[in-house]
Amino acid sequence: MLTIKAKNSTLLGPLQQVTGIVERRHTLPILSNVLVEVEDASIRFLATDLEVQIRATAKLETAQKSGSLTVAAKKLQDILRALPPDAETVLETKENRMTVKAGKSRFTLQTLAASDFPKISEARDAAATLSLPQNELKRVLGLVQFAMAVQDIRYYLNGVLLSAEGRTLRVVATDGHRLSMASYQLPEEAPKVDAILPRKTVMELIKLLNESDDPVSLTVHGNQVKFSFEGIEIVSKIVEGKFPDYQKVIPTNYTNHIQVNRVTLQQALQRAAILSNDKIRGVRLVFTKDALSIICTNSEQEEAEETVVIEYGAEALDIGFNISYLLDVLNHLGGETVQLSLGDVHTSALFTVPGGEEFKYVVMPMRI
Repeated sequence: MLTIKAKNSTLLGPLQQVTGIVERRHTLPILSNVLVEVEDASIRFLATDLEVQIRATAKLETAQKSGSLTVAAKKLQDILRALPPDAETVLETKENRMTVKAGKSRFTLQTLAASDFPKISEARDAAATLSLPQNELKRVLGLVQFAMAVQDIRYYLNGVLLSAEGRTLRVVATDGHRLSMASYQLPEEAPKVDAILPRKTVMELIKLLNESDDPVSLTVHGNQVKFSFEGIEIVSKIVEGKFPDYQKVIPTNYTNHIQVNRVTLQQALQRAAILSNDKIRGVRLVFTKDALSIICTNSEQEEAEETVVIEYGAEALDIGFNISYLLDVLNHLGGETVQLSLGDVHTSALFTVPGGEEFKYVVMPMRI
């Protein structure tokens, strides 16, 4: 028998941090559960999908008898969410049942043996360790995650490449049609690291990392990587496979650079997108002297045209793109101005931030 007494908010906080990777229905029922471990005045919640594992730890007000159990993660989360944050909550186990009591509320849930919970075996020999502020890792991941592939047969595209060398950390994502790269200058030299993080790991990191300068420690062990920050540990398997040579994809010889207000371009594209073809999502960007025309048509022969004033003195250019790919980058970038660099109708467009090398977004043209 195990009894845990704590404020509801003390239990709910760390539980919510781990449940993002839990599937309600799973071929292995115990993977729908969360492992709850109590030791002295600490409580740990652990969830896994066998690819990613998240552990969150919280301090209890008083030391309690050690023990562990597993219970349905989403059900326990829904119950604790529905109770007042400051409610004194008691979790009590007996045989294969757990009772949740708070005030006049009482819930009984099934449990499964903690000894059957499949933890990811953590490697011990660290190949490389580096540290950076949480807000910087959150920022660079946020600038590339939208370019990840979704369920691509080339499984190494369904994630983000994390690459460190010297004092530069780069994160890169591509789905074969566009590529996004963001970098951060580390405070000190880092060992060489190349690891492809799975999609779920990337999305959980973006969700759990804070907008603070507090550090996150990143350790690579062979085929897994561990992130540690503020009572949270994420252990993730590394995706096997060779990531494309992203340096070859990024154009370096363009001379045609156009700077445009990011929000102005974003809003013009959003309006034009209303009449874009639902399937191919094509948009024509027509560059003429000091003007950019944005043109969308659909199968009903309807048309939207927006004109944005720009500084442009090169040859006229009519080039097509997937409008969703253009909006993705504008939606995720901050700052007032974006720079668009172009070659010709057959070459990719390059989006950057004026005066900075820390972000590059390449999008292939399409025939419309």
